[in-house]
Amino acid sequence: MGFQNPQDAEDFFTAYDAALAQWPIPFEARDLASAWGTTRVHTCGNADGTPLVLLPGGGATSAIWAANVEKLGETHRIHAVDLLGEAGRSVADGEPIRDIDDLMSWLDDVFDQLGLESADLCGHSYGAWIALHHAVRSPRVRRLAVLDPTDCFTGWNRKYLLRAVPMLLLPNPRRTRKFLRWETGGSGIDATQLGLLARAATFPRSKVITGPKPDPTRLSVPTLVLAAEKSKAHDVNSLVAEAQRTVPDVRTEVLPDVSHHSIPGHRAEHLNDVLADFLR
Repeated sequence: MGFQNPQDAEDFFTAYDAALAQWPIPFEARDLASAWGTTRVHTCGNADGTPLVLLPGGGATSAIWAANVEKLGETHRIHAVDLLGEAGRSVADGEPIRDIDDLMSWLDDVFDQLGLESADLCGHSYGAWIALHHAVRSPRVRRLAVLDPTDCFTGWNRKYLLRAVPMLLLPNPRRTRKFLRWETGGSGIDATQLGLLARAATFPRSKVITGPKPDPTRLSVPTLVLAAEKSKAHDVNSLVAEAQRTVPDVRTEVLPDVSHHSIPGHRAEHLNDVLADFLR
């Protein structure tokens, strides 16, 4: 299924390219063909560094890591993924991903095609949910970092859902901008990135895979859980407490003065320092 309006497609990809143009270091765009479709991956950073796979949140793209790749790329070979079926240049034109098993098989295939025997894995929001599921199942994850993970350690904030559902049922750029302004308090998202997130409302997304929460007690790798102090997606204190209770080897921190949707770009210097220290 493609864009219903050709102008929407042109506007989205123009915004996508503008956001990628913000990356401060060179990158290579790679398209990985699979049974489920073609996955776009942007690779950059230290060619001899430890592999690091980055997964964006729902409705976001690999371009969202513009403020993070330079610092993380000093020590790591970064592979930033456009989630298949979500906004971006990945194309879900193969077998549909029907459930969590298919989703994990797709990510395993991405690891295979990138030649990753092991890698660090970092995800934000829905990408964190995917990353935590994968770290529970895959022996190839060396370290796991999850940024304000949703539906992993605590449930959704009711007020957040009441605001989000209309935006999801009747998506358009104006409604998305309004929602993001509410969640972030009107600040924190770079204008170019905000333009792309808003345009992603017109993207023909596939069925979002949901299901049971991942079981963090089964994690066997060092894990970093970062919560956004001003997140409206869930109760931050409950998230941190549950992570500390359930994850065997965990480090937690609350990122000050950021919201769920303003990371990973807003106040990125502190986030980058925390991530770099953990991943070392």
